[in-house]
Amino acid sequence: MNNPVVIDDITHIHLPTPLSHKGQNGRLLILGGSHLFHAASIWALEVASRIVDLVHYSSVPENNEIVLRAKEQFRDGIVISRTDINAYIEEDDCILIGPGMLRDEDTETLTHTLLTKYPKKQWVIDAGALQMLHLANIPIGAILTPHHQEFAGLWEKAIVAHPSFIQVHSDEDKLKIFAKTYQCIVLLKGPVDMACSGIACDDHVCVPGEVRHIFGGNGGMTKGGTGDVLAGLIAALACTNDPMLAVVAGSFINKQAGDALYRSVGPFFNASDLARQIPITLKELFI
Repeated sequence: MNNPVVIDDITHIHLPTPLSHKGQNGRLLILGGSHLFHAASIWALEVASRIVDLVHYSSVPENNEIVLRAKEQFRDGIVISRTDINAYIEEDDCILIGPGMLRDEDTETLTHTLLTKYPKKQWVIDAGALQMLHLANIPIGAILTPHHQEFAGLWEKAIVAHPSFIQVHSDEDKLKIFAKTYQCIVLLKGPVDMACSGIACDDHVCVPGEVRHIFGGNGGMTKGGTGDVLAGLIAALACTNDPMLAVVAGSFINKQAGDALYRSVGPFFNASDLARQIPITLKELFI
């Protein structure tokens, strides 16, 4: 069990203070959803809206309507049209792109256009956007959140650009090389999450090229949507924290929340349960 995460590693995450003002605790833009996958981006929205001061949410019209109809439950965000996202990208601290997006040309075009137009923003790239990603477009410091199958696809693309990579076999070595080559942060999700940064950063949690192992979790977290909850959590934390710290803390908190649910109901919980548990776990860990 190399380099386990302990609570002391993440005690410096930003928490709202009594003297803070609206906006100082983060503004997040979520771009996700499709006519086929409605819930994914909404799970990310549900958890993020409990952490940052303001969430801007933009999806296809069908999903925007779903969220608008649920406004009684979601009072702390703004639903915006895709035609208006450029203005919100400019003002928000972090952008999460991908939950619930299809693996199609529209996703590829939107992802390519926005990443190349706004390379200096803090991006979290997940799910559909991750699967349609052009590696050359990865902004420096972007956070990528693949599961093992998605990372295998990214690695195949990397081999095309760097044929010598075919000689690398272990997931840990692949993670180090990928993060360094594309100057990004990668969280490889699994029974043991592995996080690696290919860039320098300010927080002690981050040592470029070092792989952090985050233990915990259980069989209940294989349910669809738990990765979307995690993406929303990491993106929310990345609004006000060093990105590697956001990744390590998000992974740790997510697993702790899943383990709390397991103690209560065994593996019989879903992504909505996980999203609701995360604020409780945050309070238990940090307040």
